[in-house]
Amino acid sequence: MRKKISSIPFSGTPEQEEKLKKVIADHLDDPGAVMPVLQLAQDIYGYLPFEVQKMVADGLNVPLEEVYGVATFYSQFALSPKGKYNISVCLGTACYVKGSGEILNALSEKLGIEAEECTPDGKFSLTACRCIGACGLAPVITVNEDVYGRLTVDDVEGIIEKYKD
Repeated sequence: MRKKISSIPFSGTPEQEEKLKKVIADHLDDPGAVMPVLQLAQDIYGYLPFEVQKMVADGLNVPLEEVYGVATFYSQFALSPKGKYNISVCLGTACYVKGSGEILNALSEKLGIEAEECTPDGKFSLTACRCIGACGLAPVITVNEDVYGRLTVDDVEGIIEKYKD
């Protein structure tokens, strides 16, 4: 699955940029620094927008393509921001055969976003993932740390309503 780049404008703070510059400086002479610096950059910003990838590439003096390649290869990295409530839909085999694809479609329609996107208000993000290890509850979604299992498409609206505070 190809990672999508966020359409939400980047809004980093000077404080975040200073933290990132320090991380880069601390790892400047480390071989293989791209991976640990990206991990720390994601901790600082919550995701890895183009602007952050460019700062990492420039700061470590490595090609932007290398940074982008690492950011898009590893599933732990996100190129778009996560919402206050990140909804993750398991598309592993057990969940998929029990209808998680339809649940993902219903969530996408209800929220007005596709997988790997965030609502413009920053409240919800939608992620499609592989197995989360709750196959006995298939199909399963998580909303942050809350797990919902044995779902049907009809459950989608009620779950979203719980988080509309």
